[in-house]
Amino acid sequence: MALPNAKSLIPRWLRRPDSPLPPAPAEHSPPLPPPAAPEIERQHVVALALQGGGAHGALTWGILDRLLEHPDITVAAVSGTSAGAMNAVVLAHGLTSGGPAKARQLLESFWRSVADAGRLSPFRRSWLDRLDGGWSLDRSPWLALMDVARQFLSPYQTNPLGLNPLREVLERHVDFPTLSRQRRIAVHVAATNVETGQARIFSTREISADSVLASACLPFLFQAVEIDGVPYWDGGYACNPPLLPLLKGGEAKHLLVVPINPPERKGTPRNARDILNRMNEIVFNASLTHGMESLARINALIDQGEIGEDTYRRLKLHVLCADDEFRQLTASSKFNTEWDFLVYLRDLGRRTAENWLADVDWEKV
Repeated sequence: MALPNAKSLIPRWLRRPDSPLPPAPAEHSPPLPPPAAPEIERQHVVALALQGGGAHGALTWGILDRLLEHPDITVAAVSGTSAGAMNAVVLAHGLTSGGPAKARQLLESFWRSVADAGRLSPFRRSWLDRLDGGWSLDRSPWLALMDVARQFLSPYQTNPLGLNPLREVLERHVDFPTLSRQRRIAVHVAATNVETGQARIFSTREISADSVLASACLPFLFQAVEIDGVPYWDGGYACNPPLLPLLKGGEAKHLLVVPINPPERKGTPRNARDILNRMNEIVFNASLTHGMESLARINALIDQGEIGEDTYRRLKLHVLCADDEFRQLTASSKFNTEWDFLVYLRDLGRRTAENWLADVDWEKV
């Protein structure tokens, strides 16, 4: 689709003034030297945008695990929503406290702890699900009960103390006061303001266990997380994941987006759960689609000289995804925290990153 006139997309005060015409060259000007050969980029400084999607976030763990092995990749910034926010803060804390090896160790320990906590969850595969050999919870009686119960009961009745087992897991793996004080890696986490419906981006100094749990607060499972008197739900409803904060400042030249909700599913959902799940996938992908369109427009405006890189940086976009494999998984598998399933997703993520690294052209815009 052709871009509209660039000047119509930005206010007048943001436009660069028209430059005067350069003076005519002198009659006997010396010849210009040949242009220098372009410098080959050796160290690849990247920003990461990590989408949320429950247990499917273990795919992101695998992608990060492989990228952290690459000696020429440096992470300058990371953003995330829901499970992506959890991966983001564990990654950033590991990198800033001990480097790539520490980050890999913390990510594995975090997801192993998620699996351990999930052993107490009633949301497990039924024997019929296991007999099928898949990872879904479609025949789980507890999931069916939840589908009915949430029509009549809220977390304020079923979980009056507002308990969340992920709080202890997060606080065991991330030193939030230290993370919020460091300046090596910019961290951005998105939640949805319940009252306004708008995205709220918590950036490095504001990162806490509360802001990450707010980013992952599914309203039919957990009470809204209040921060400074404002209630927040899962950031997936408004910003999944944040992209624009990654374009402001920093040293990154590449933006690596990791989506874990398939944008397309063939066929029409026909039962109530499938309809609701597909609706949620569409909602959770809408903000990412909009953000990537905005990124393309911003890059075009920078190329046209309409805005300078002192406003937004020009980033080369890369998408690391496993859409074909995720289309084989039903949405109920997002509640499956069995270790074997998480390891399957981790290994899928590592293969996804390996294939991307084999094909990537770092110089291509």
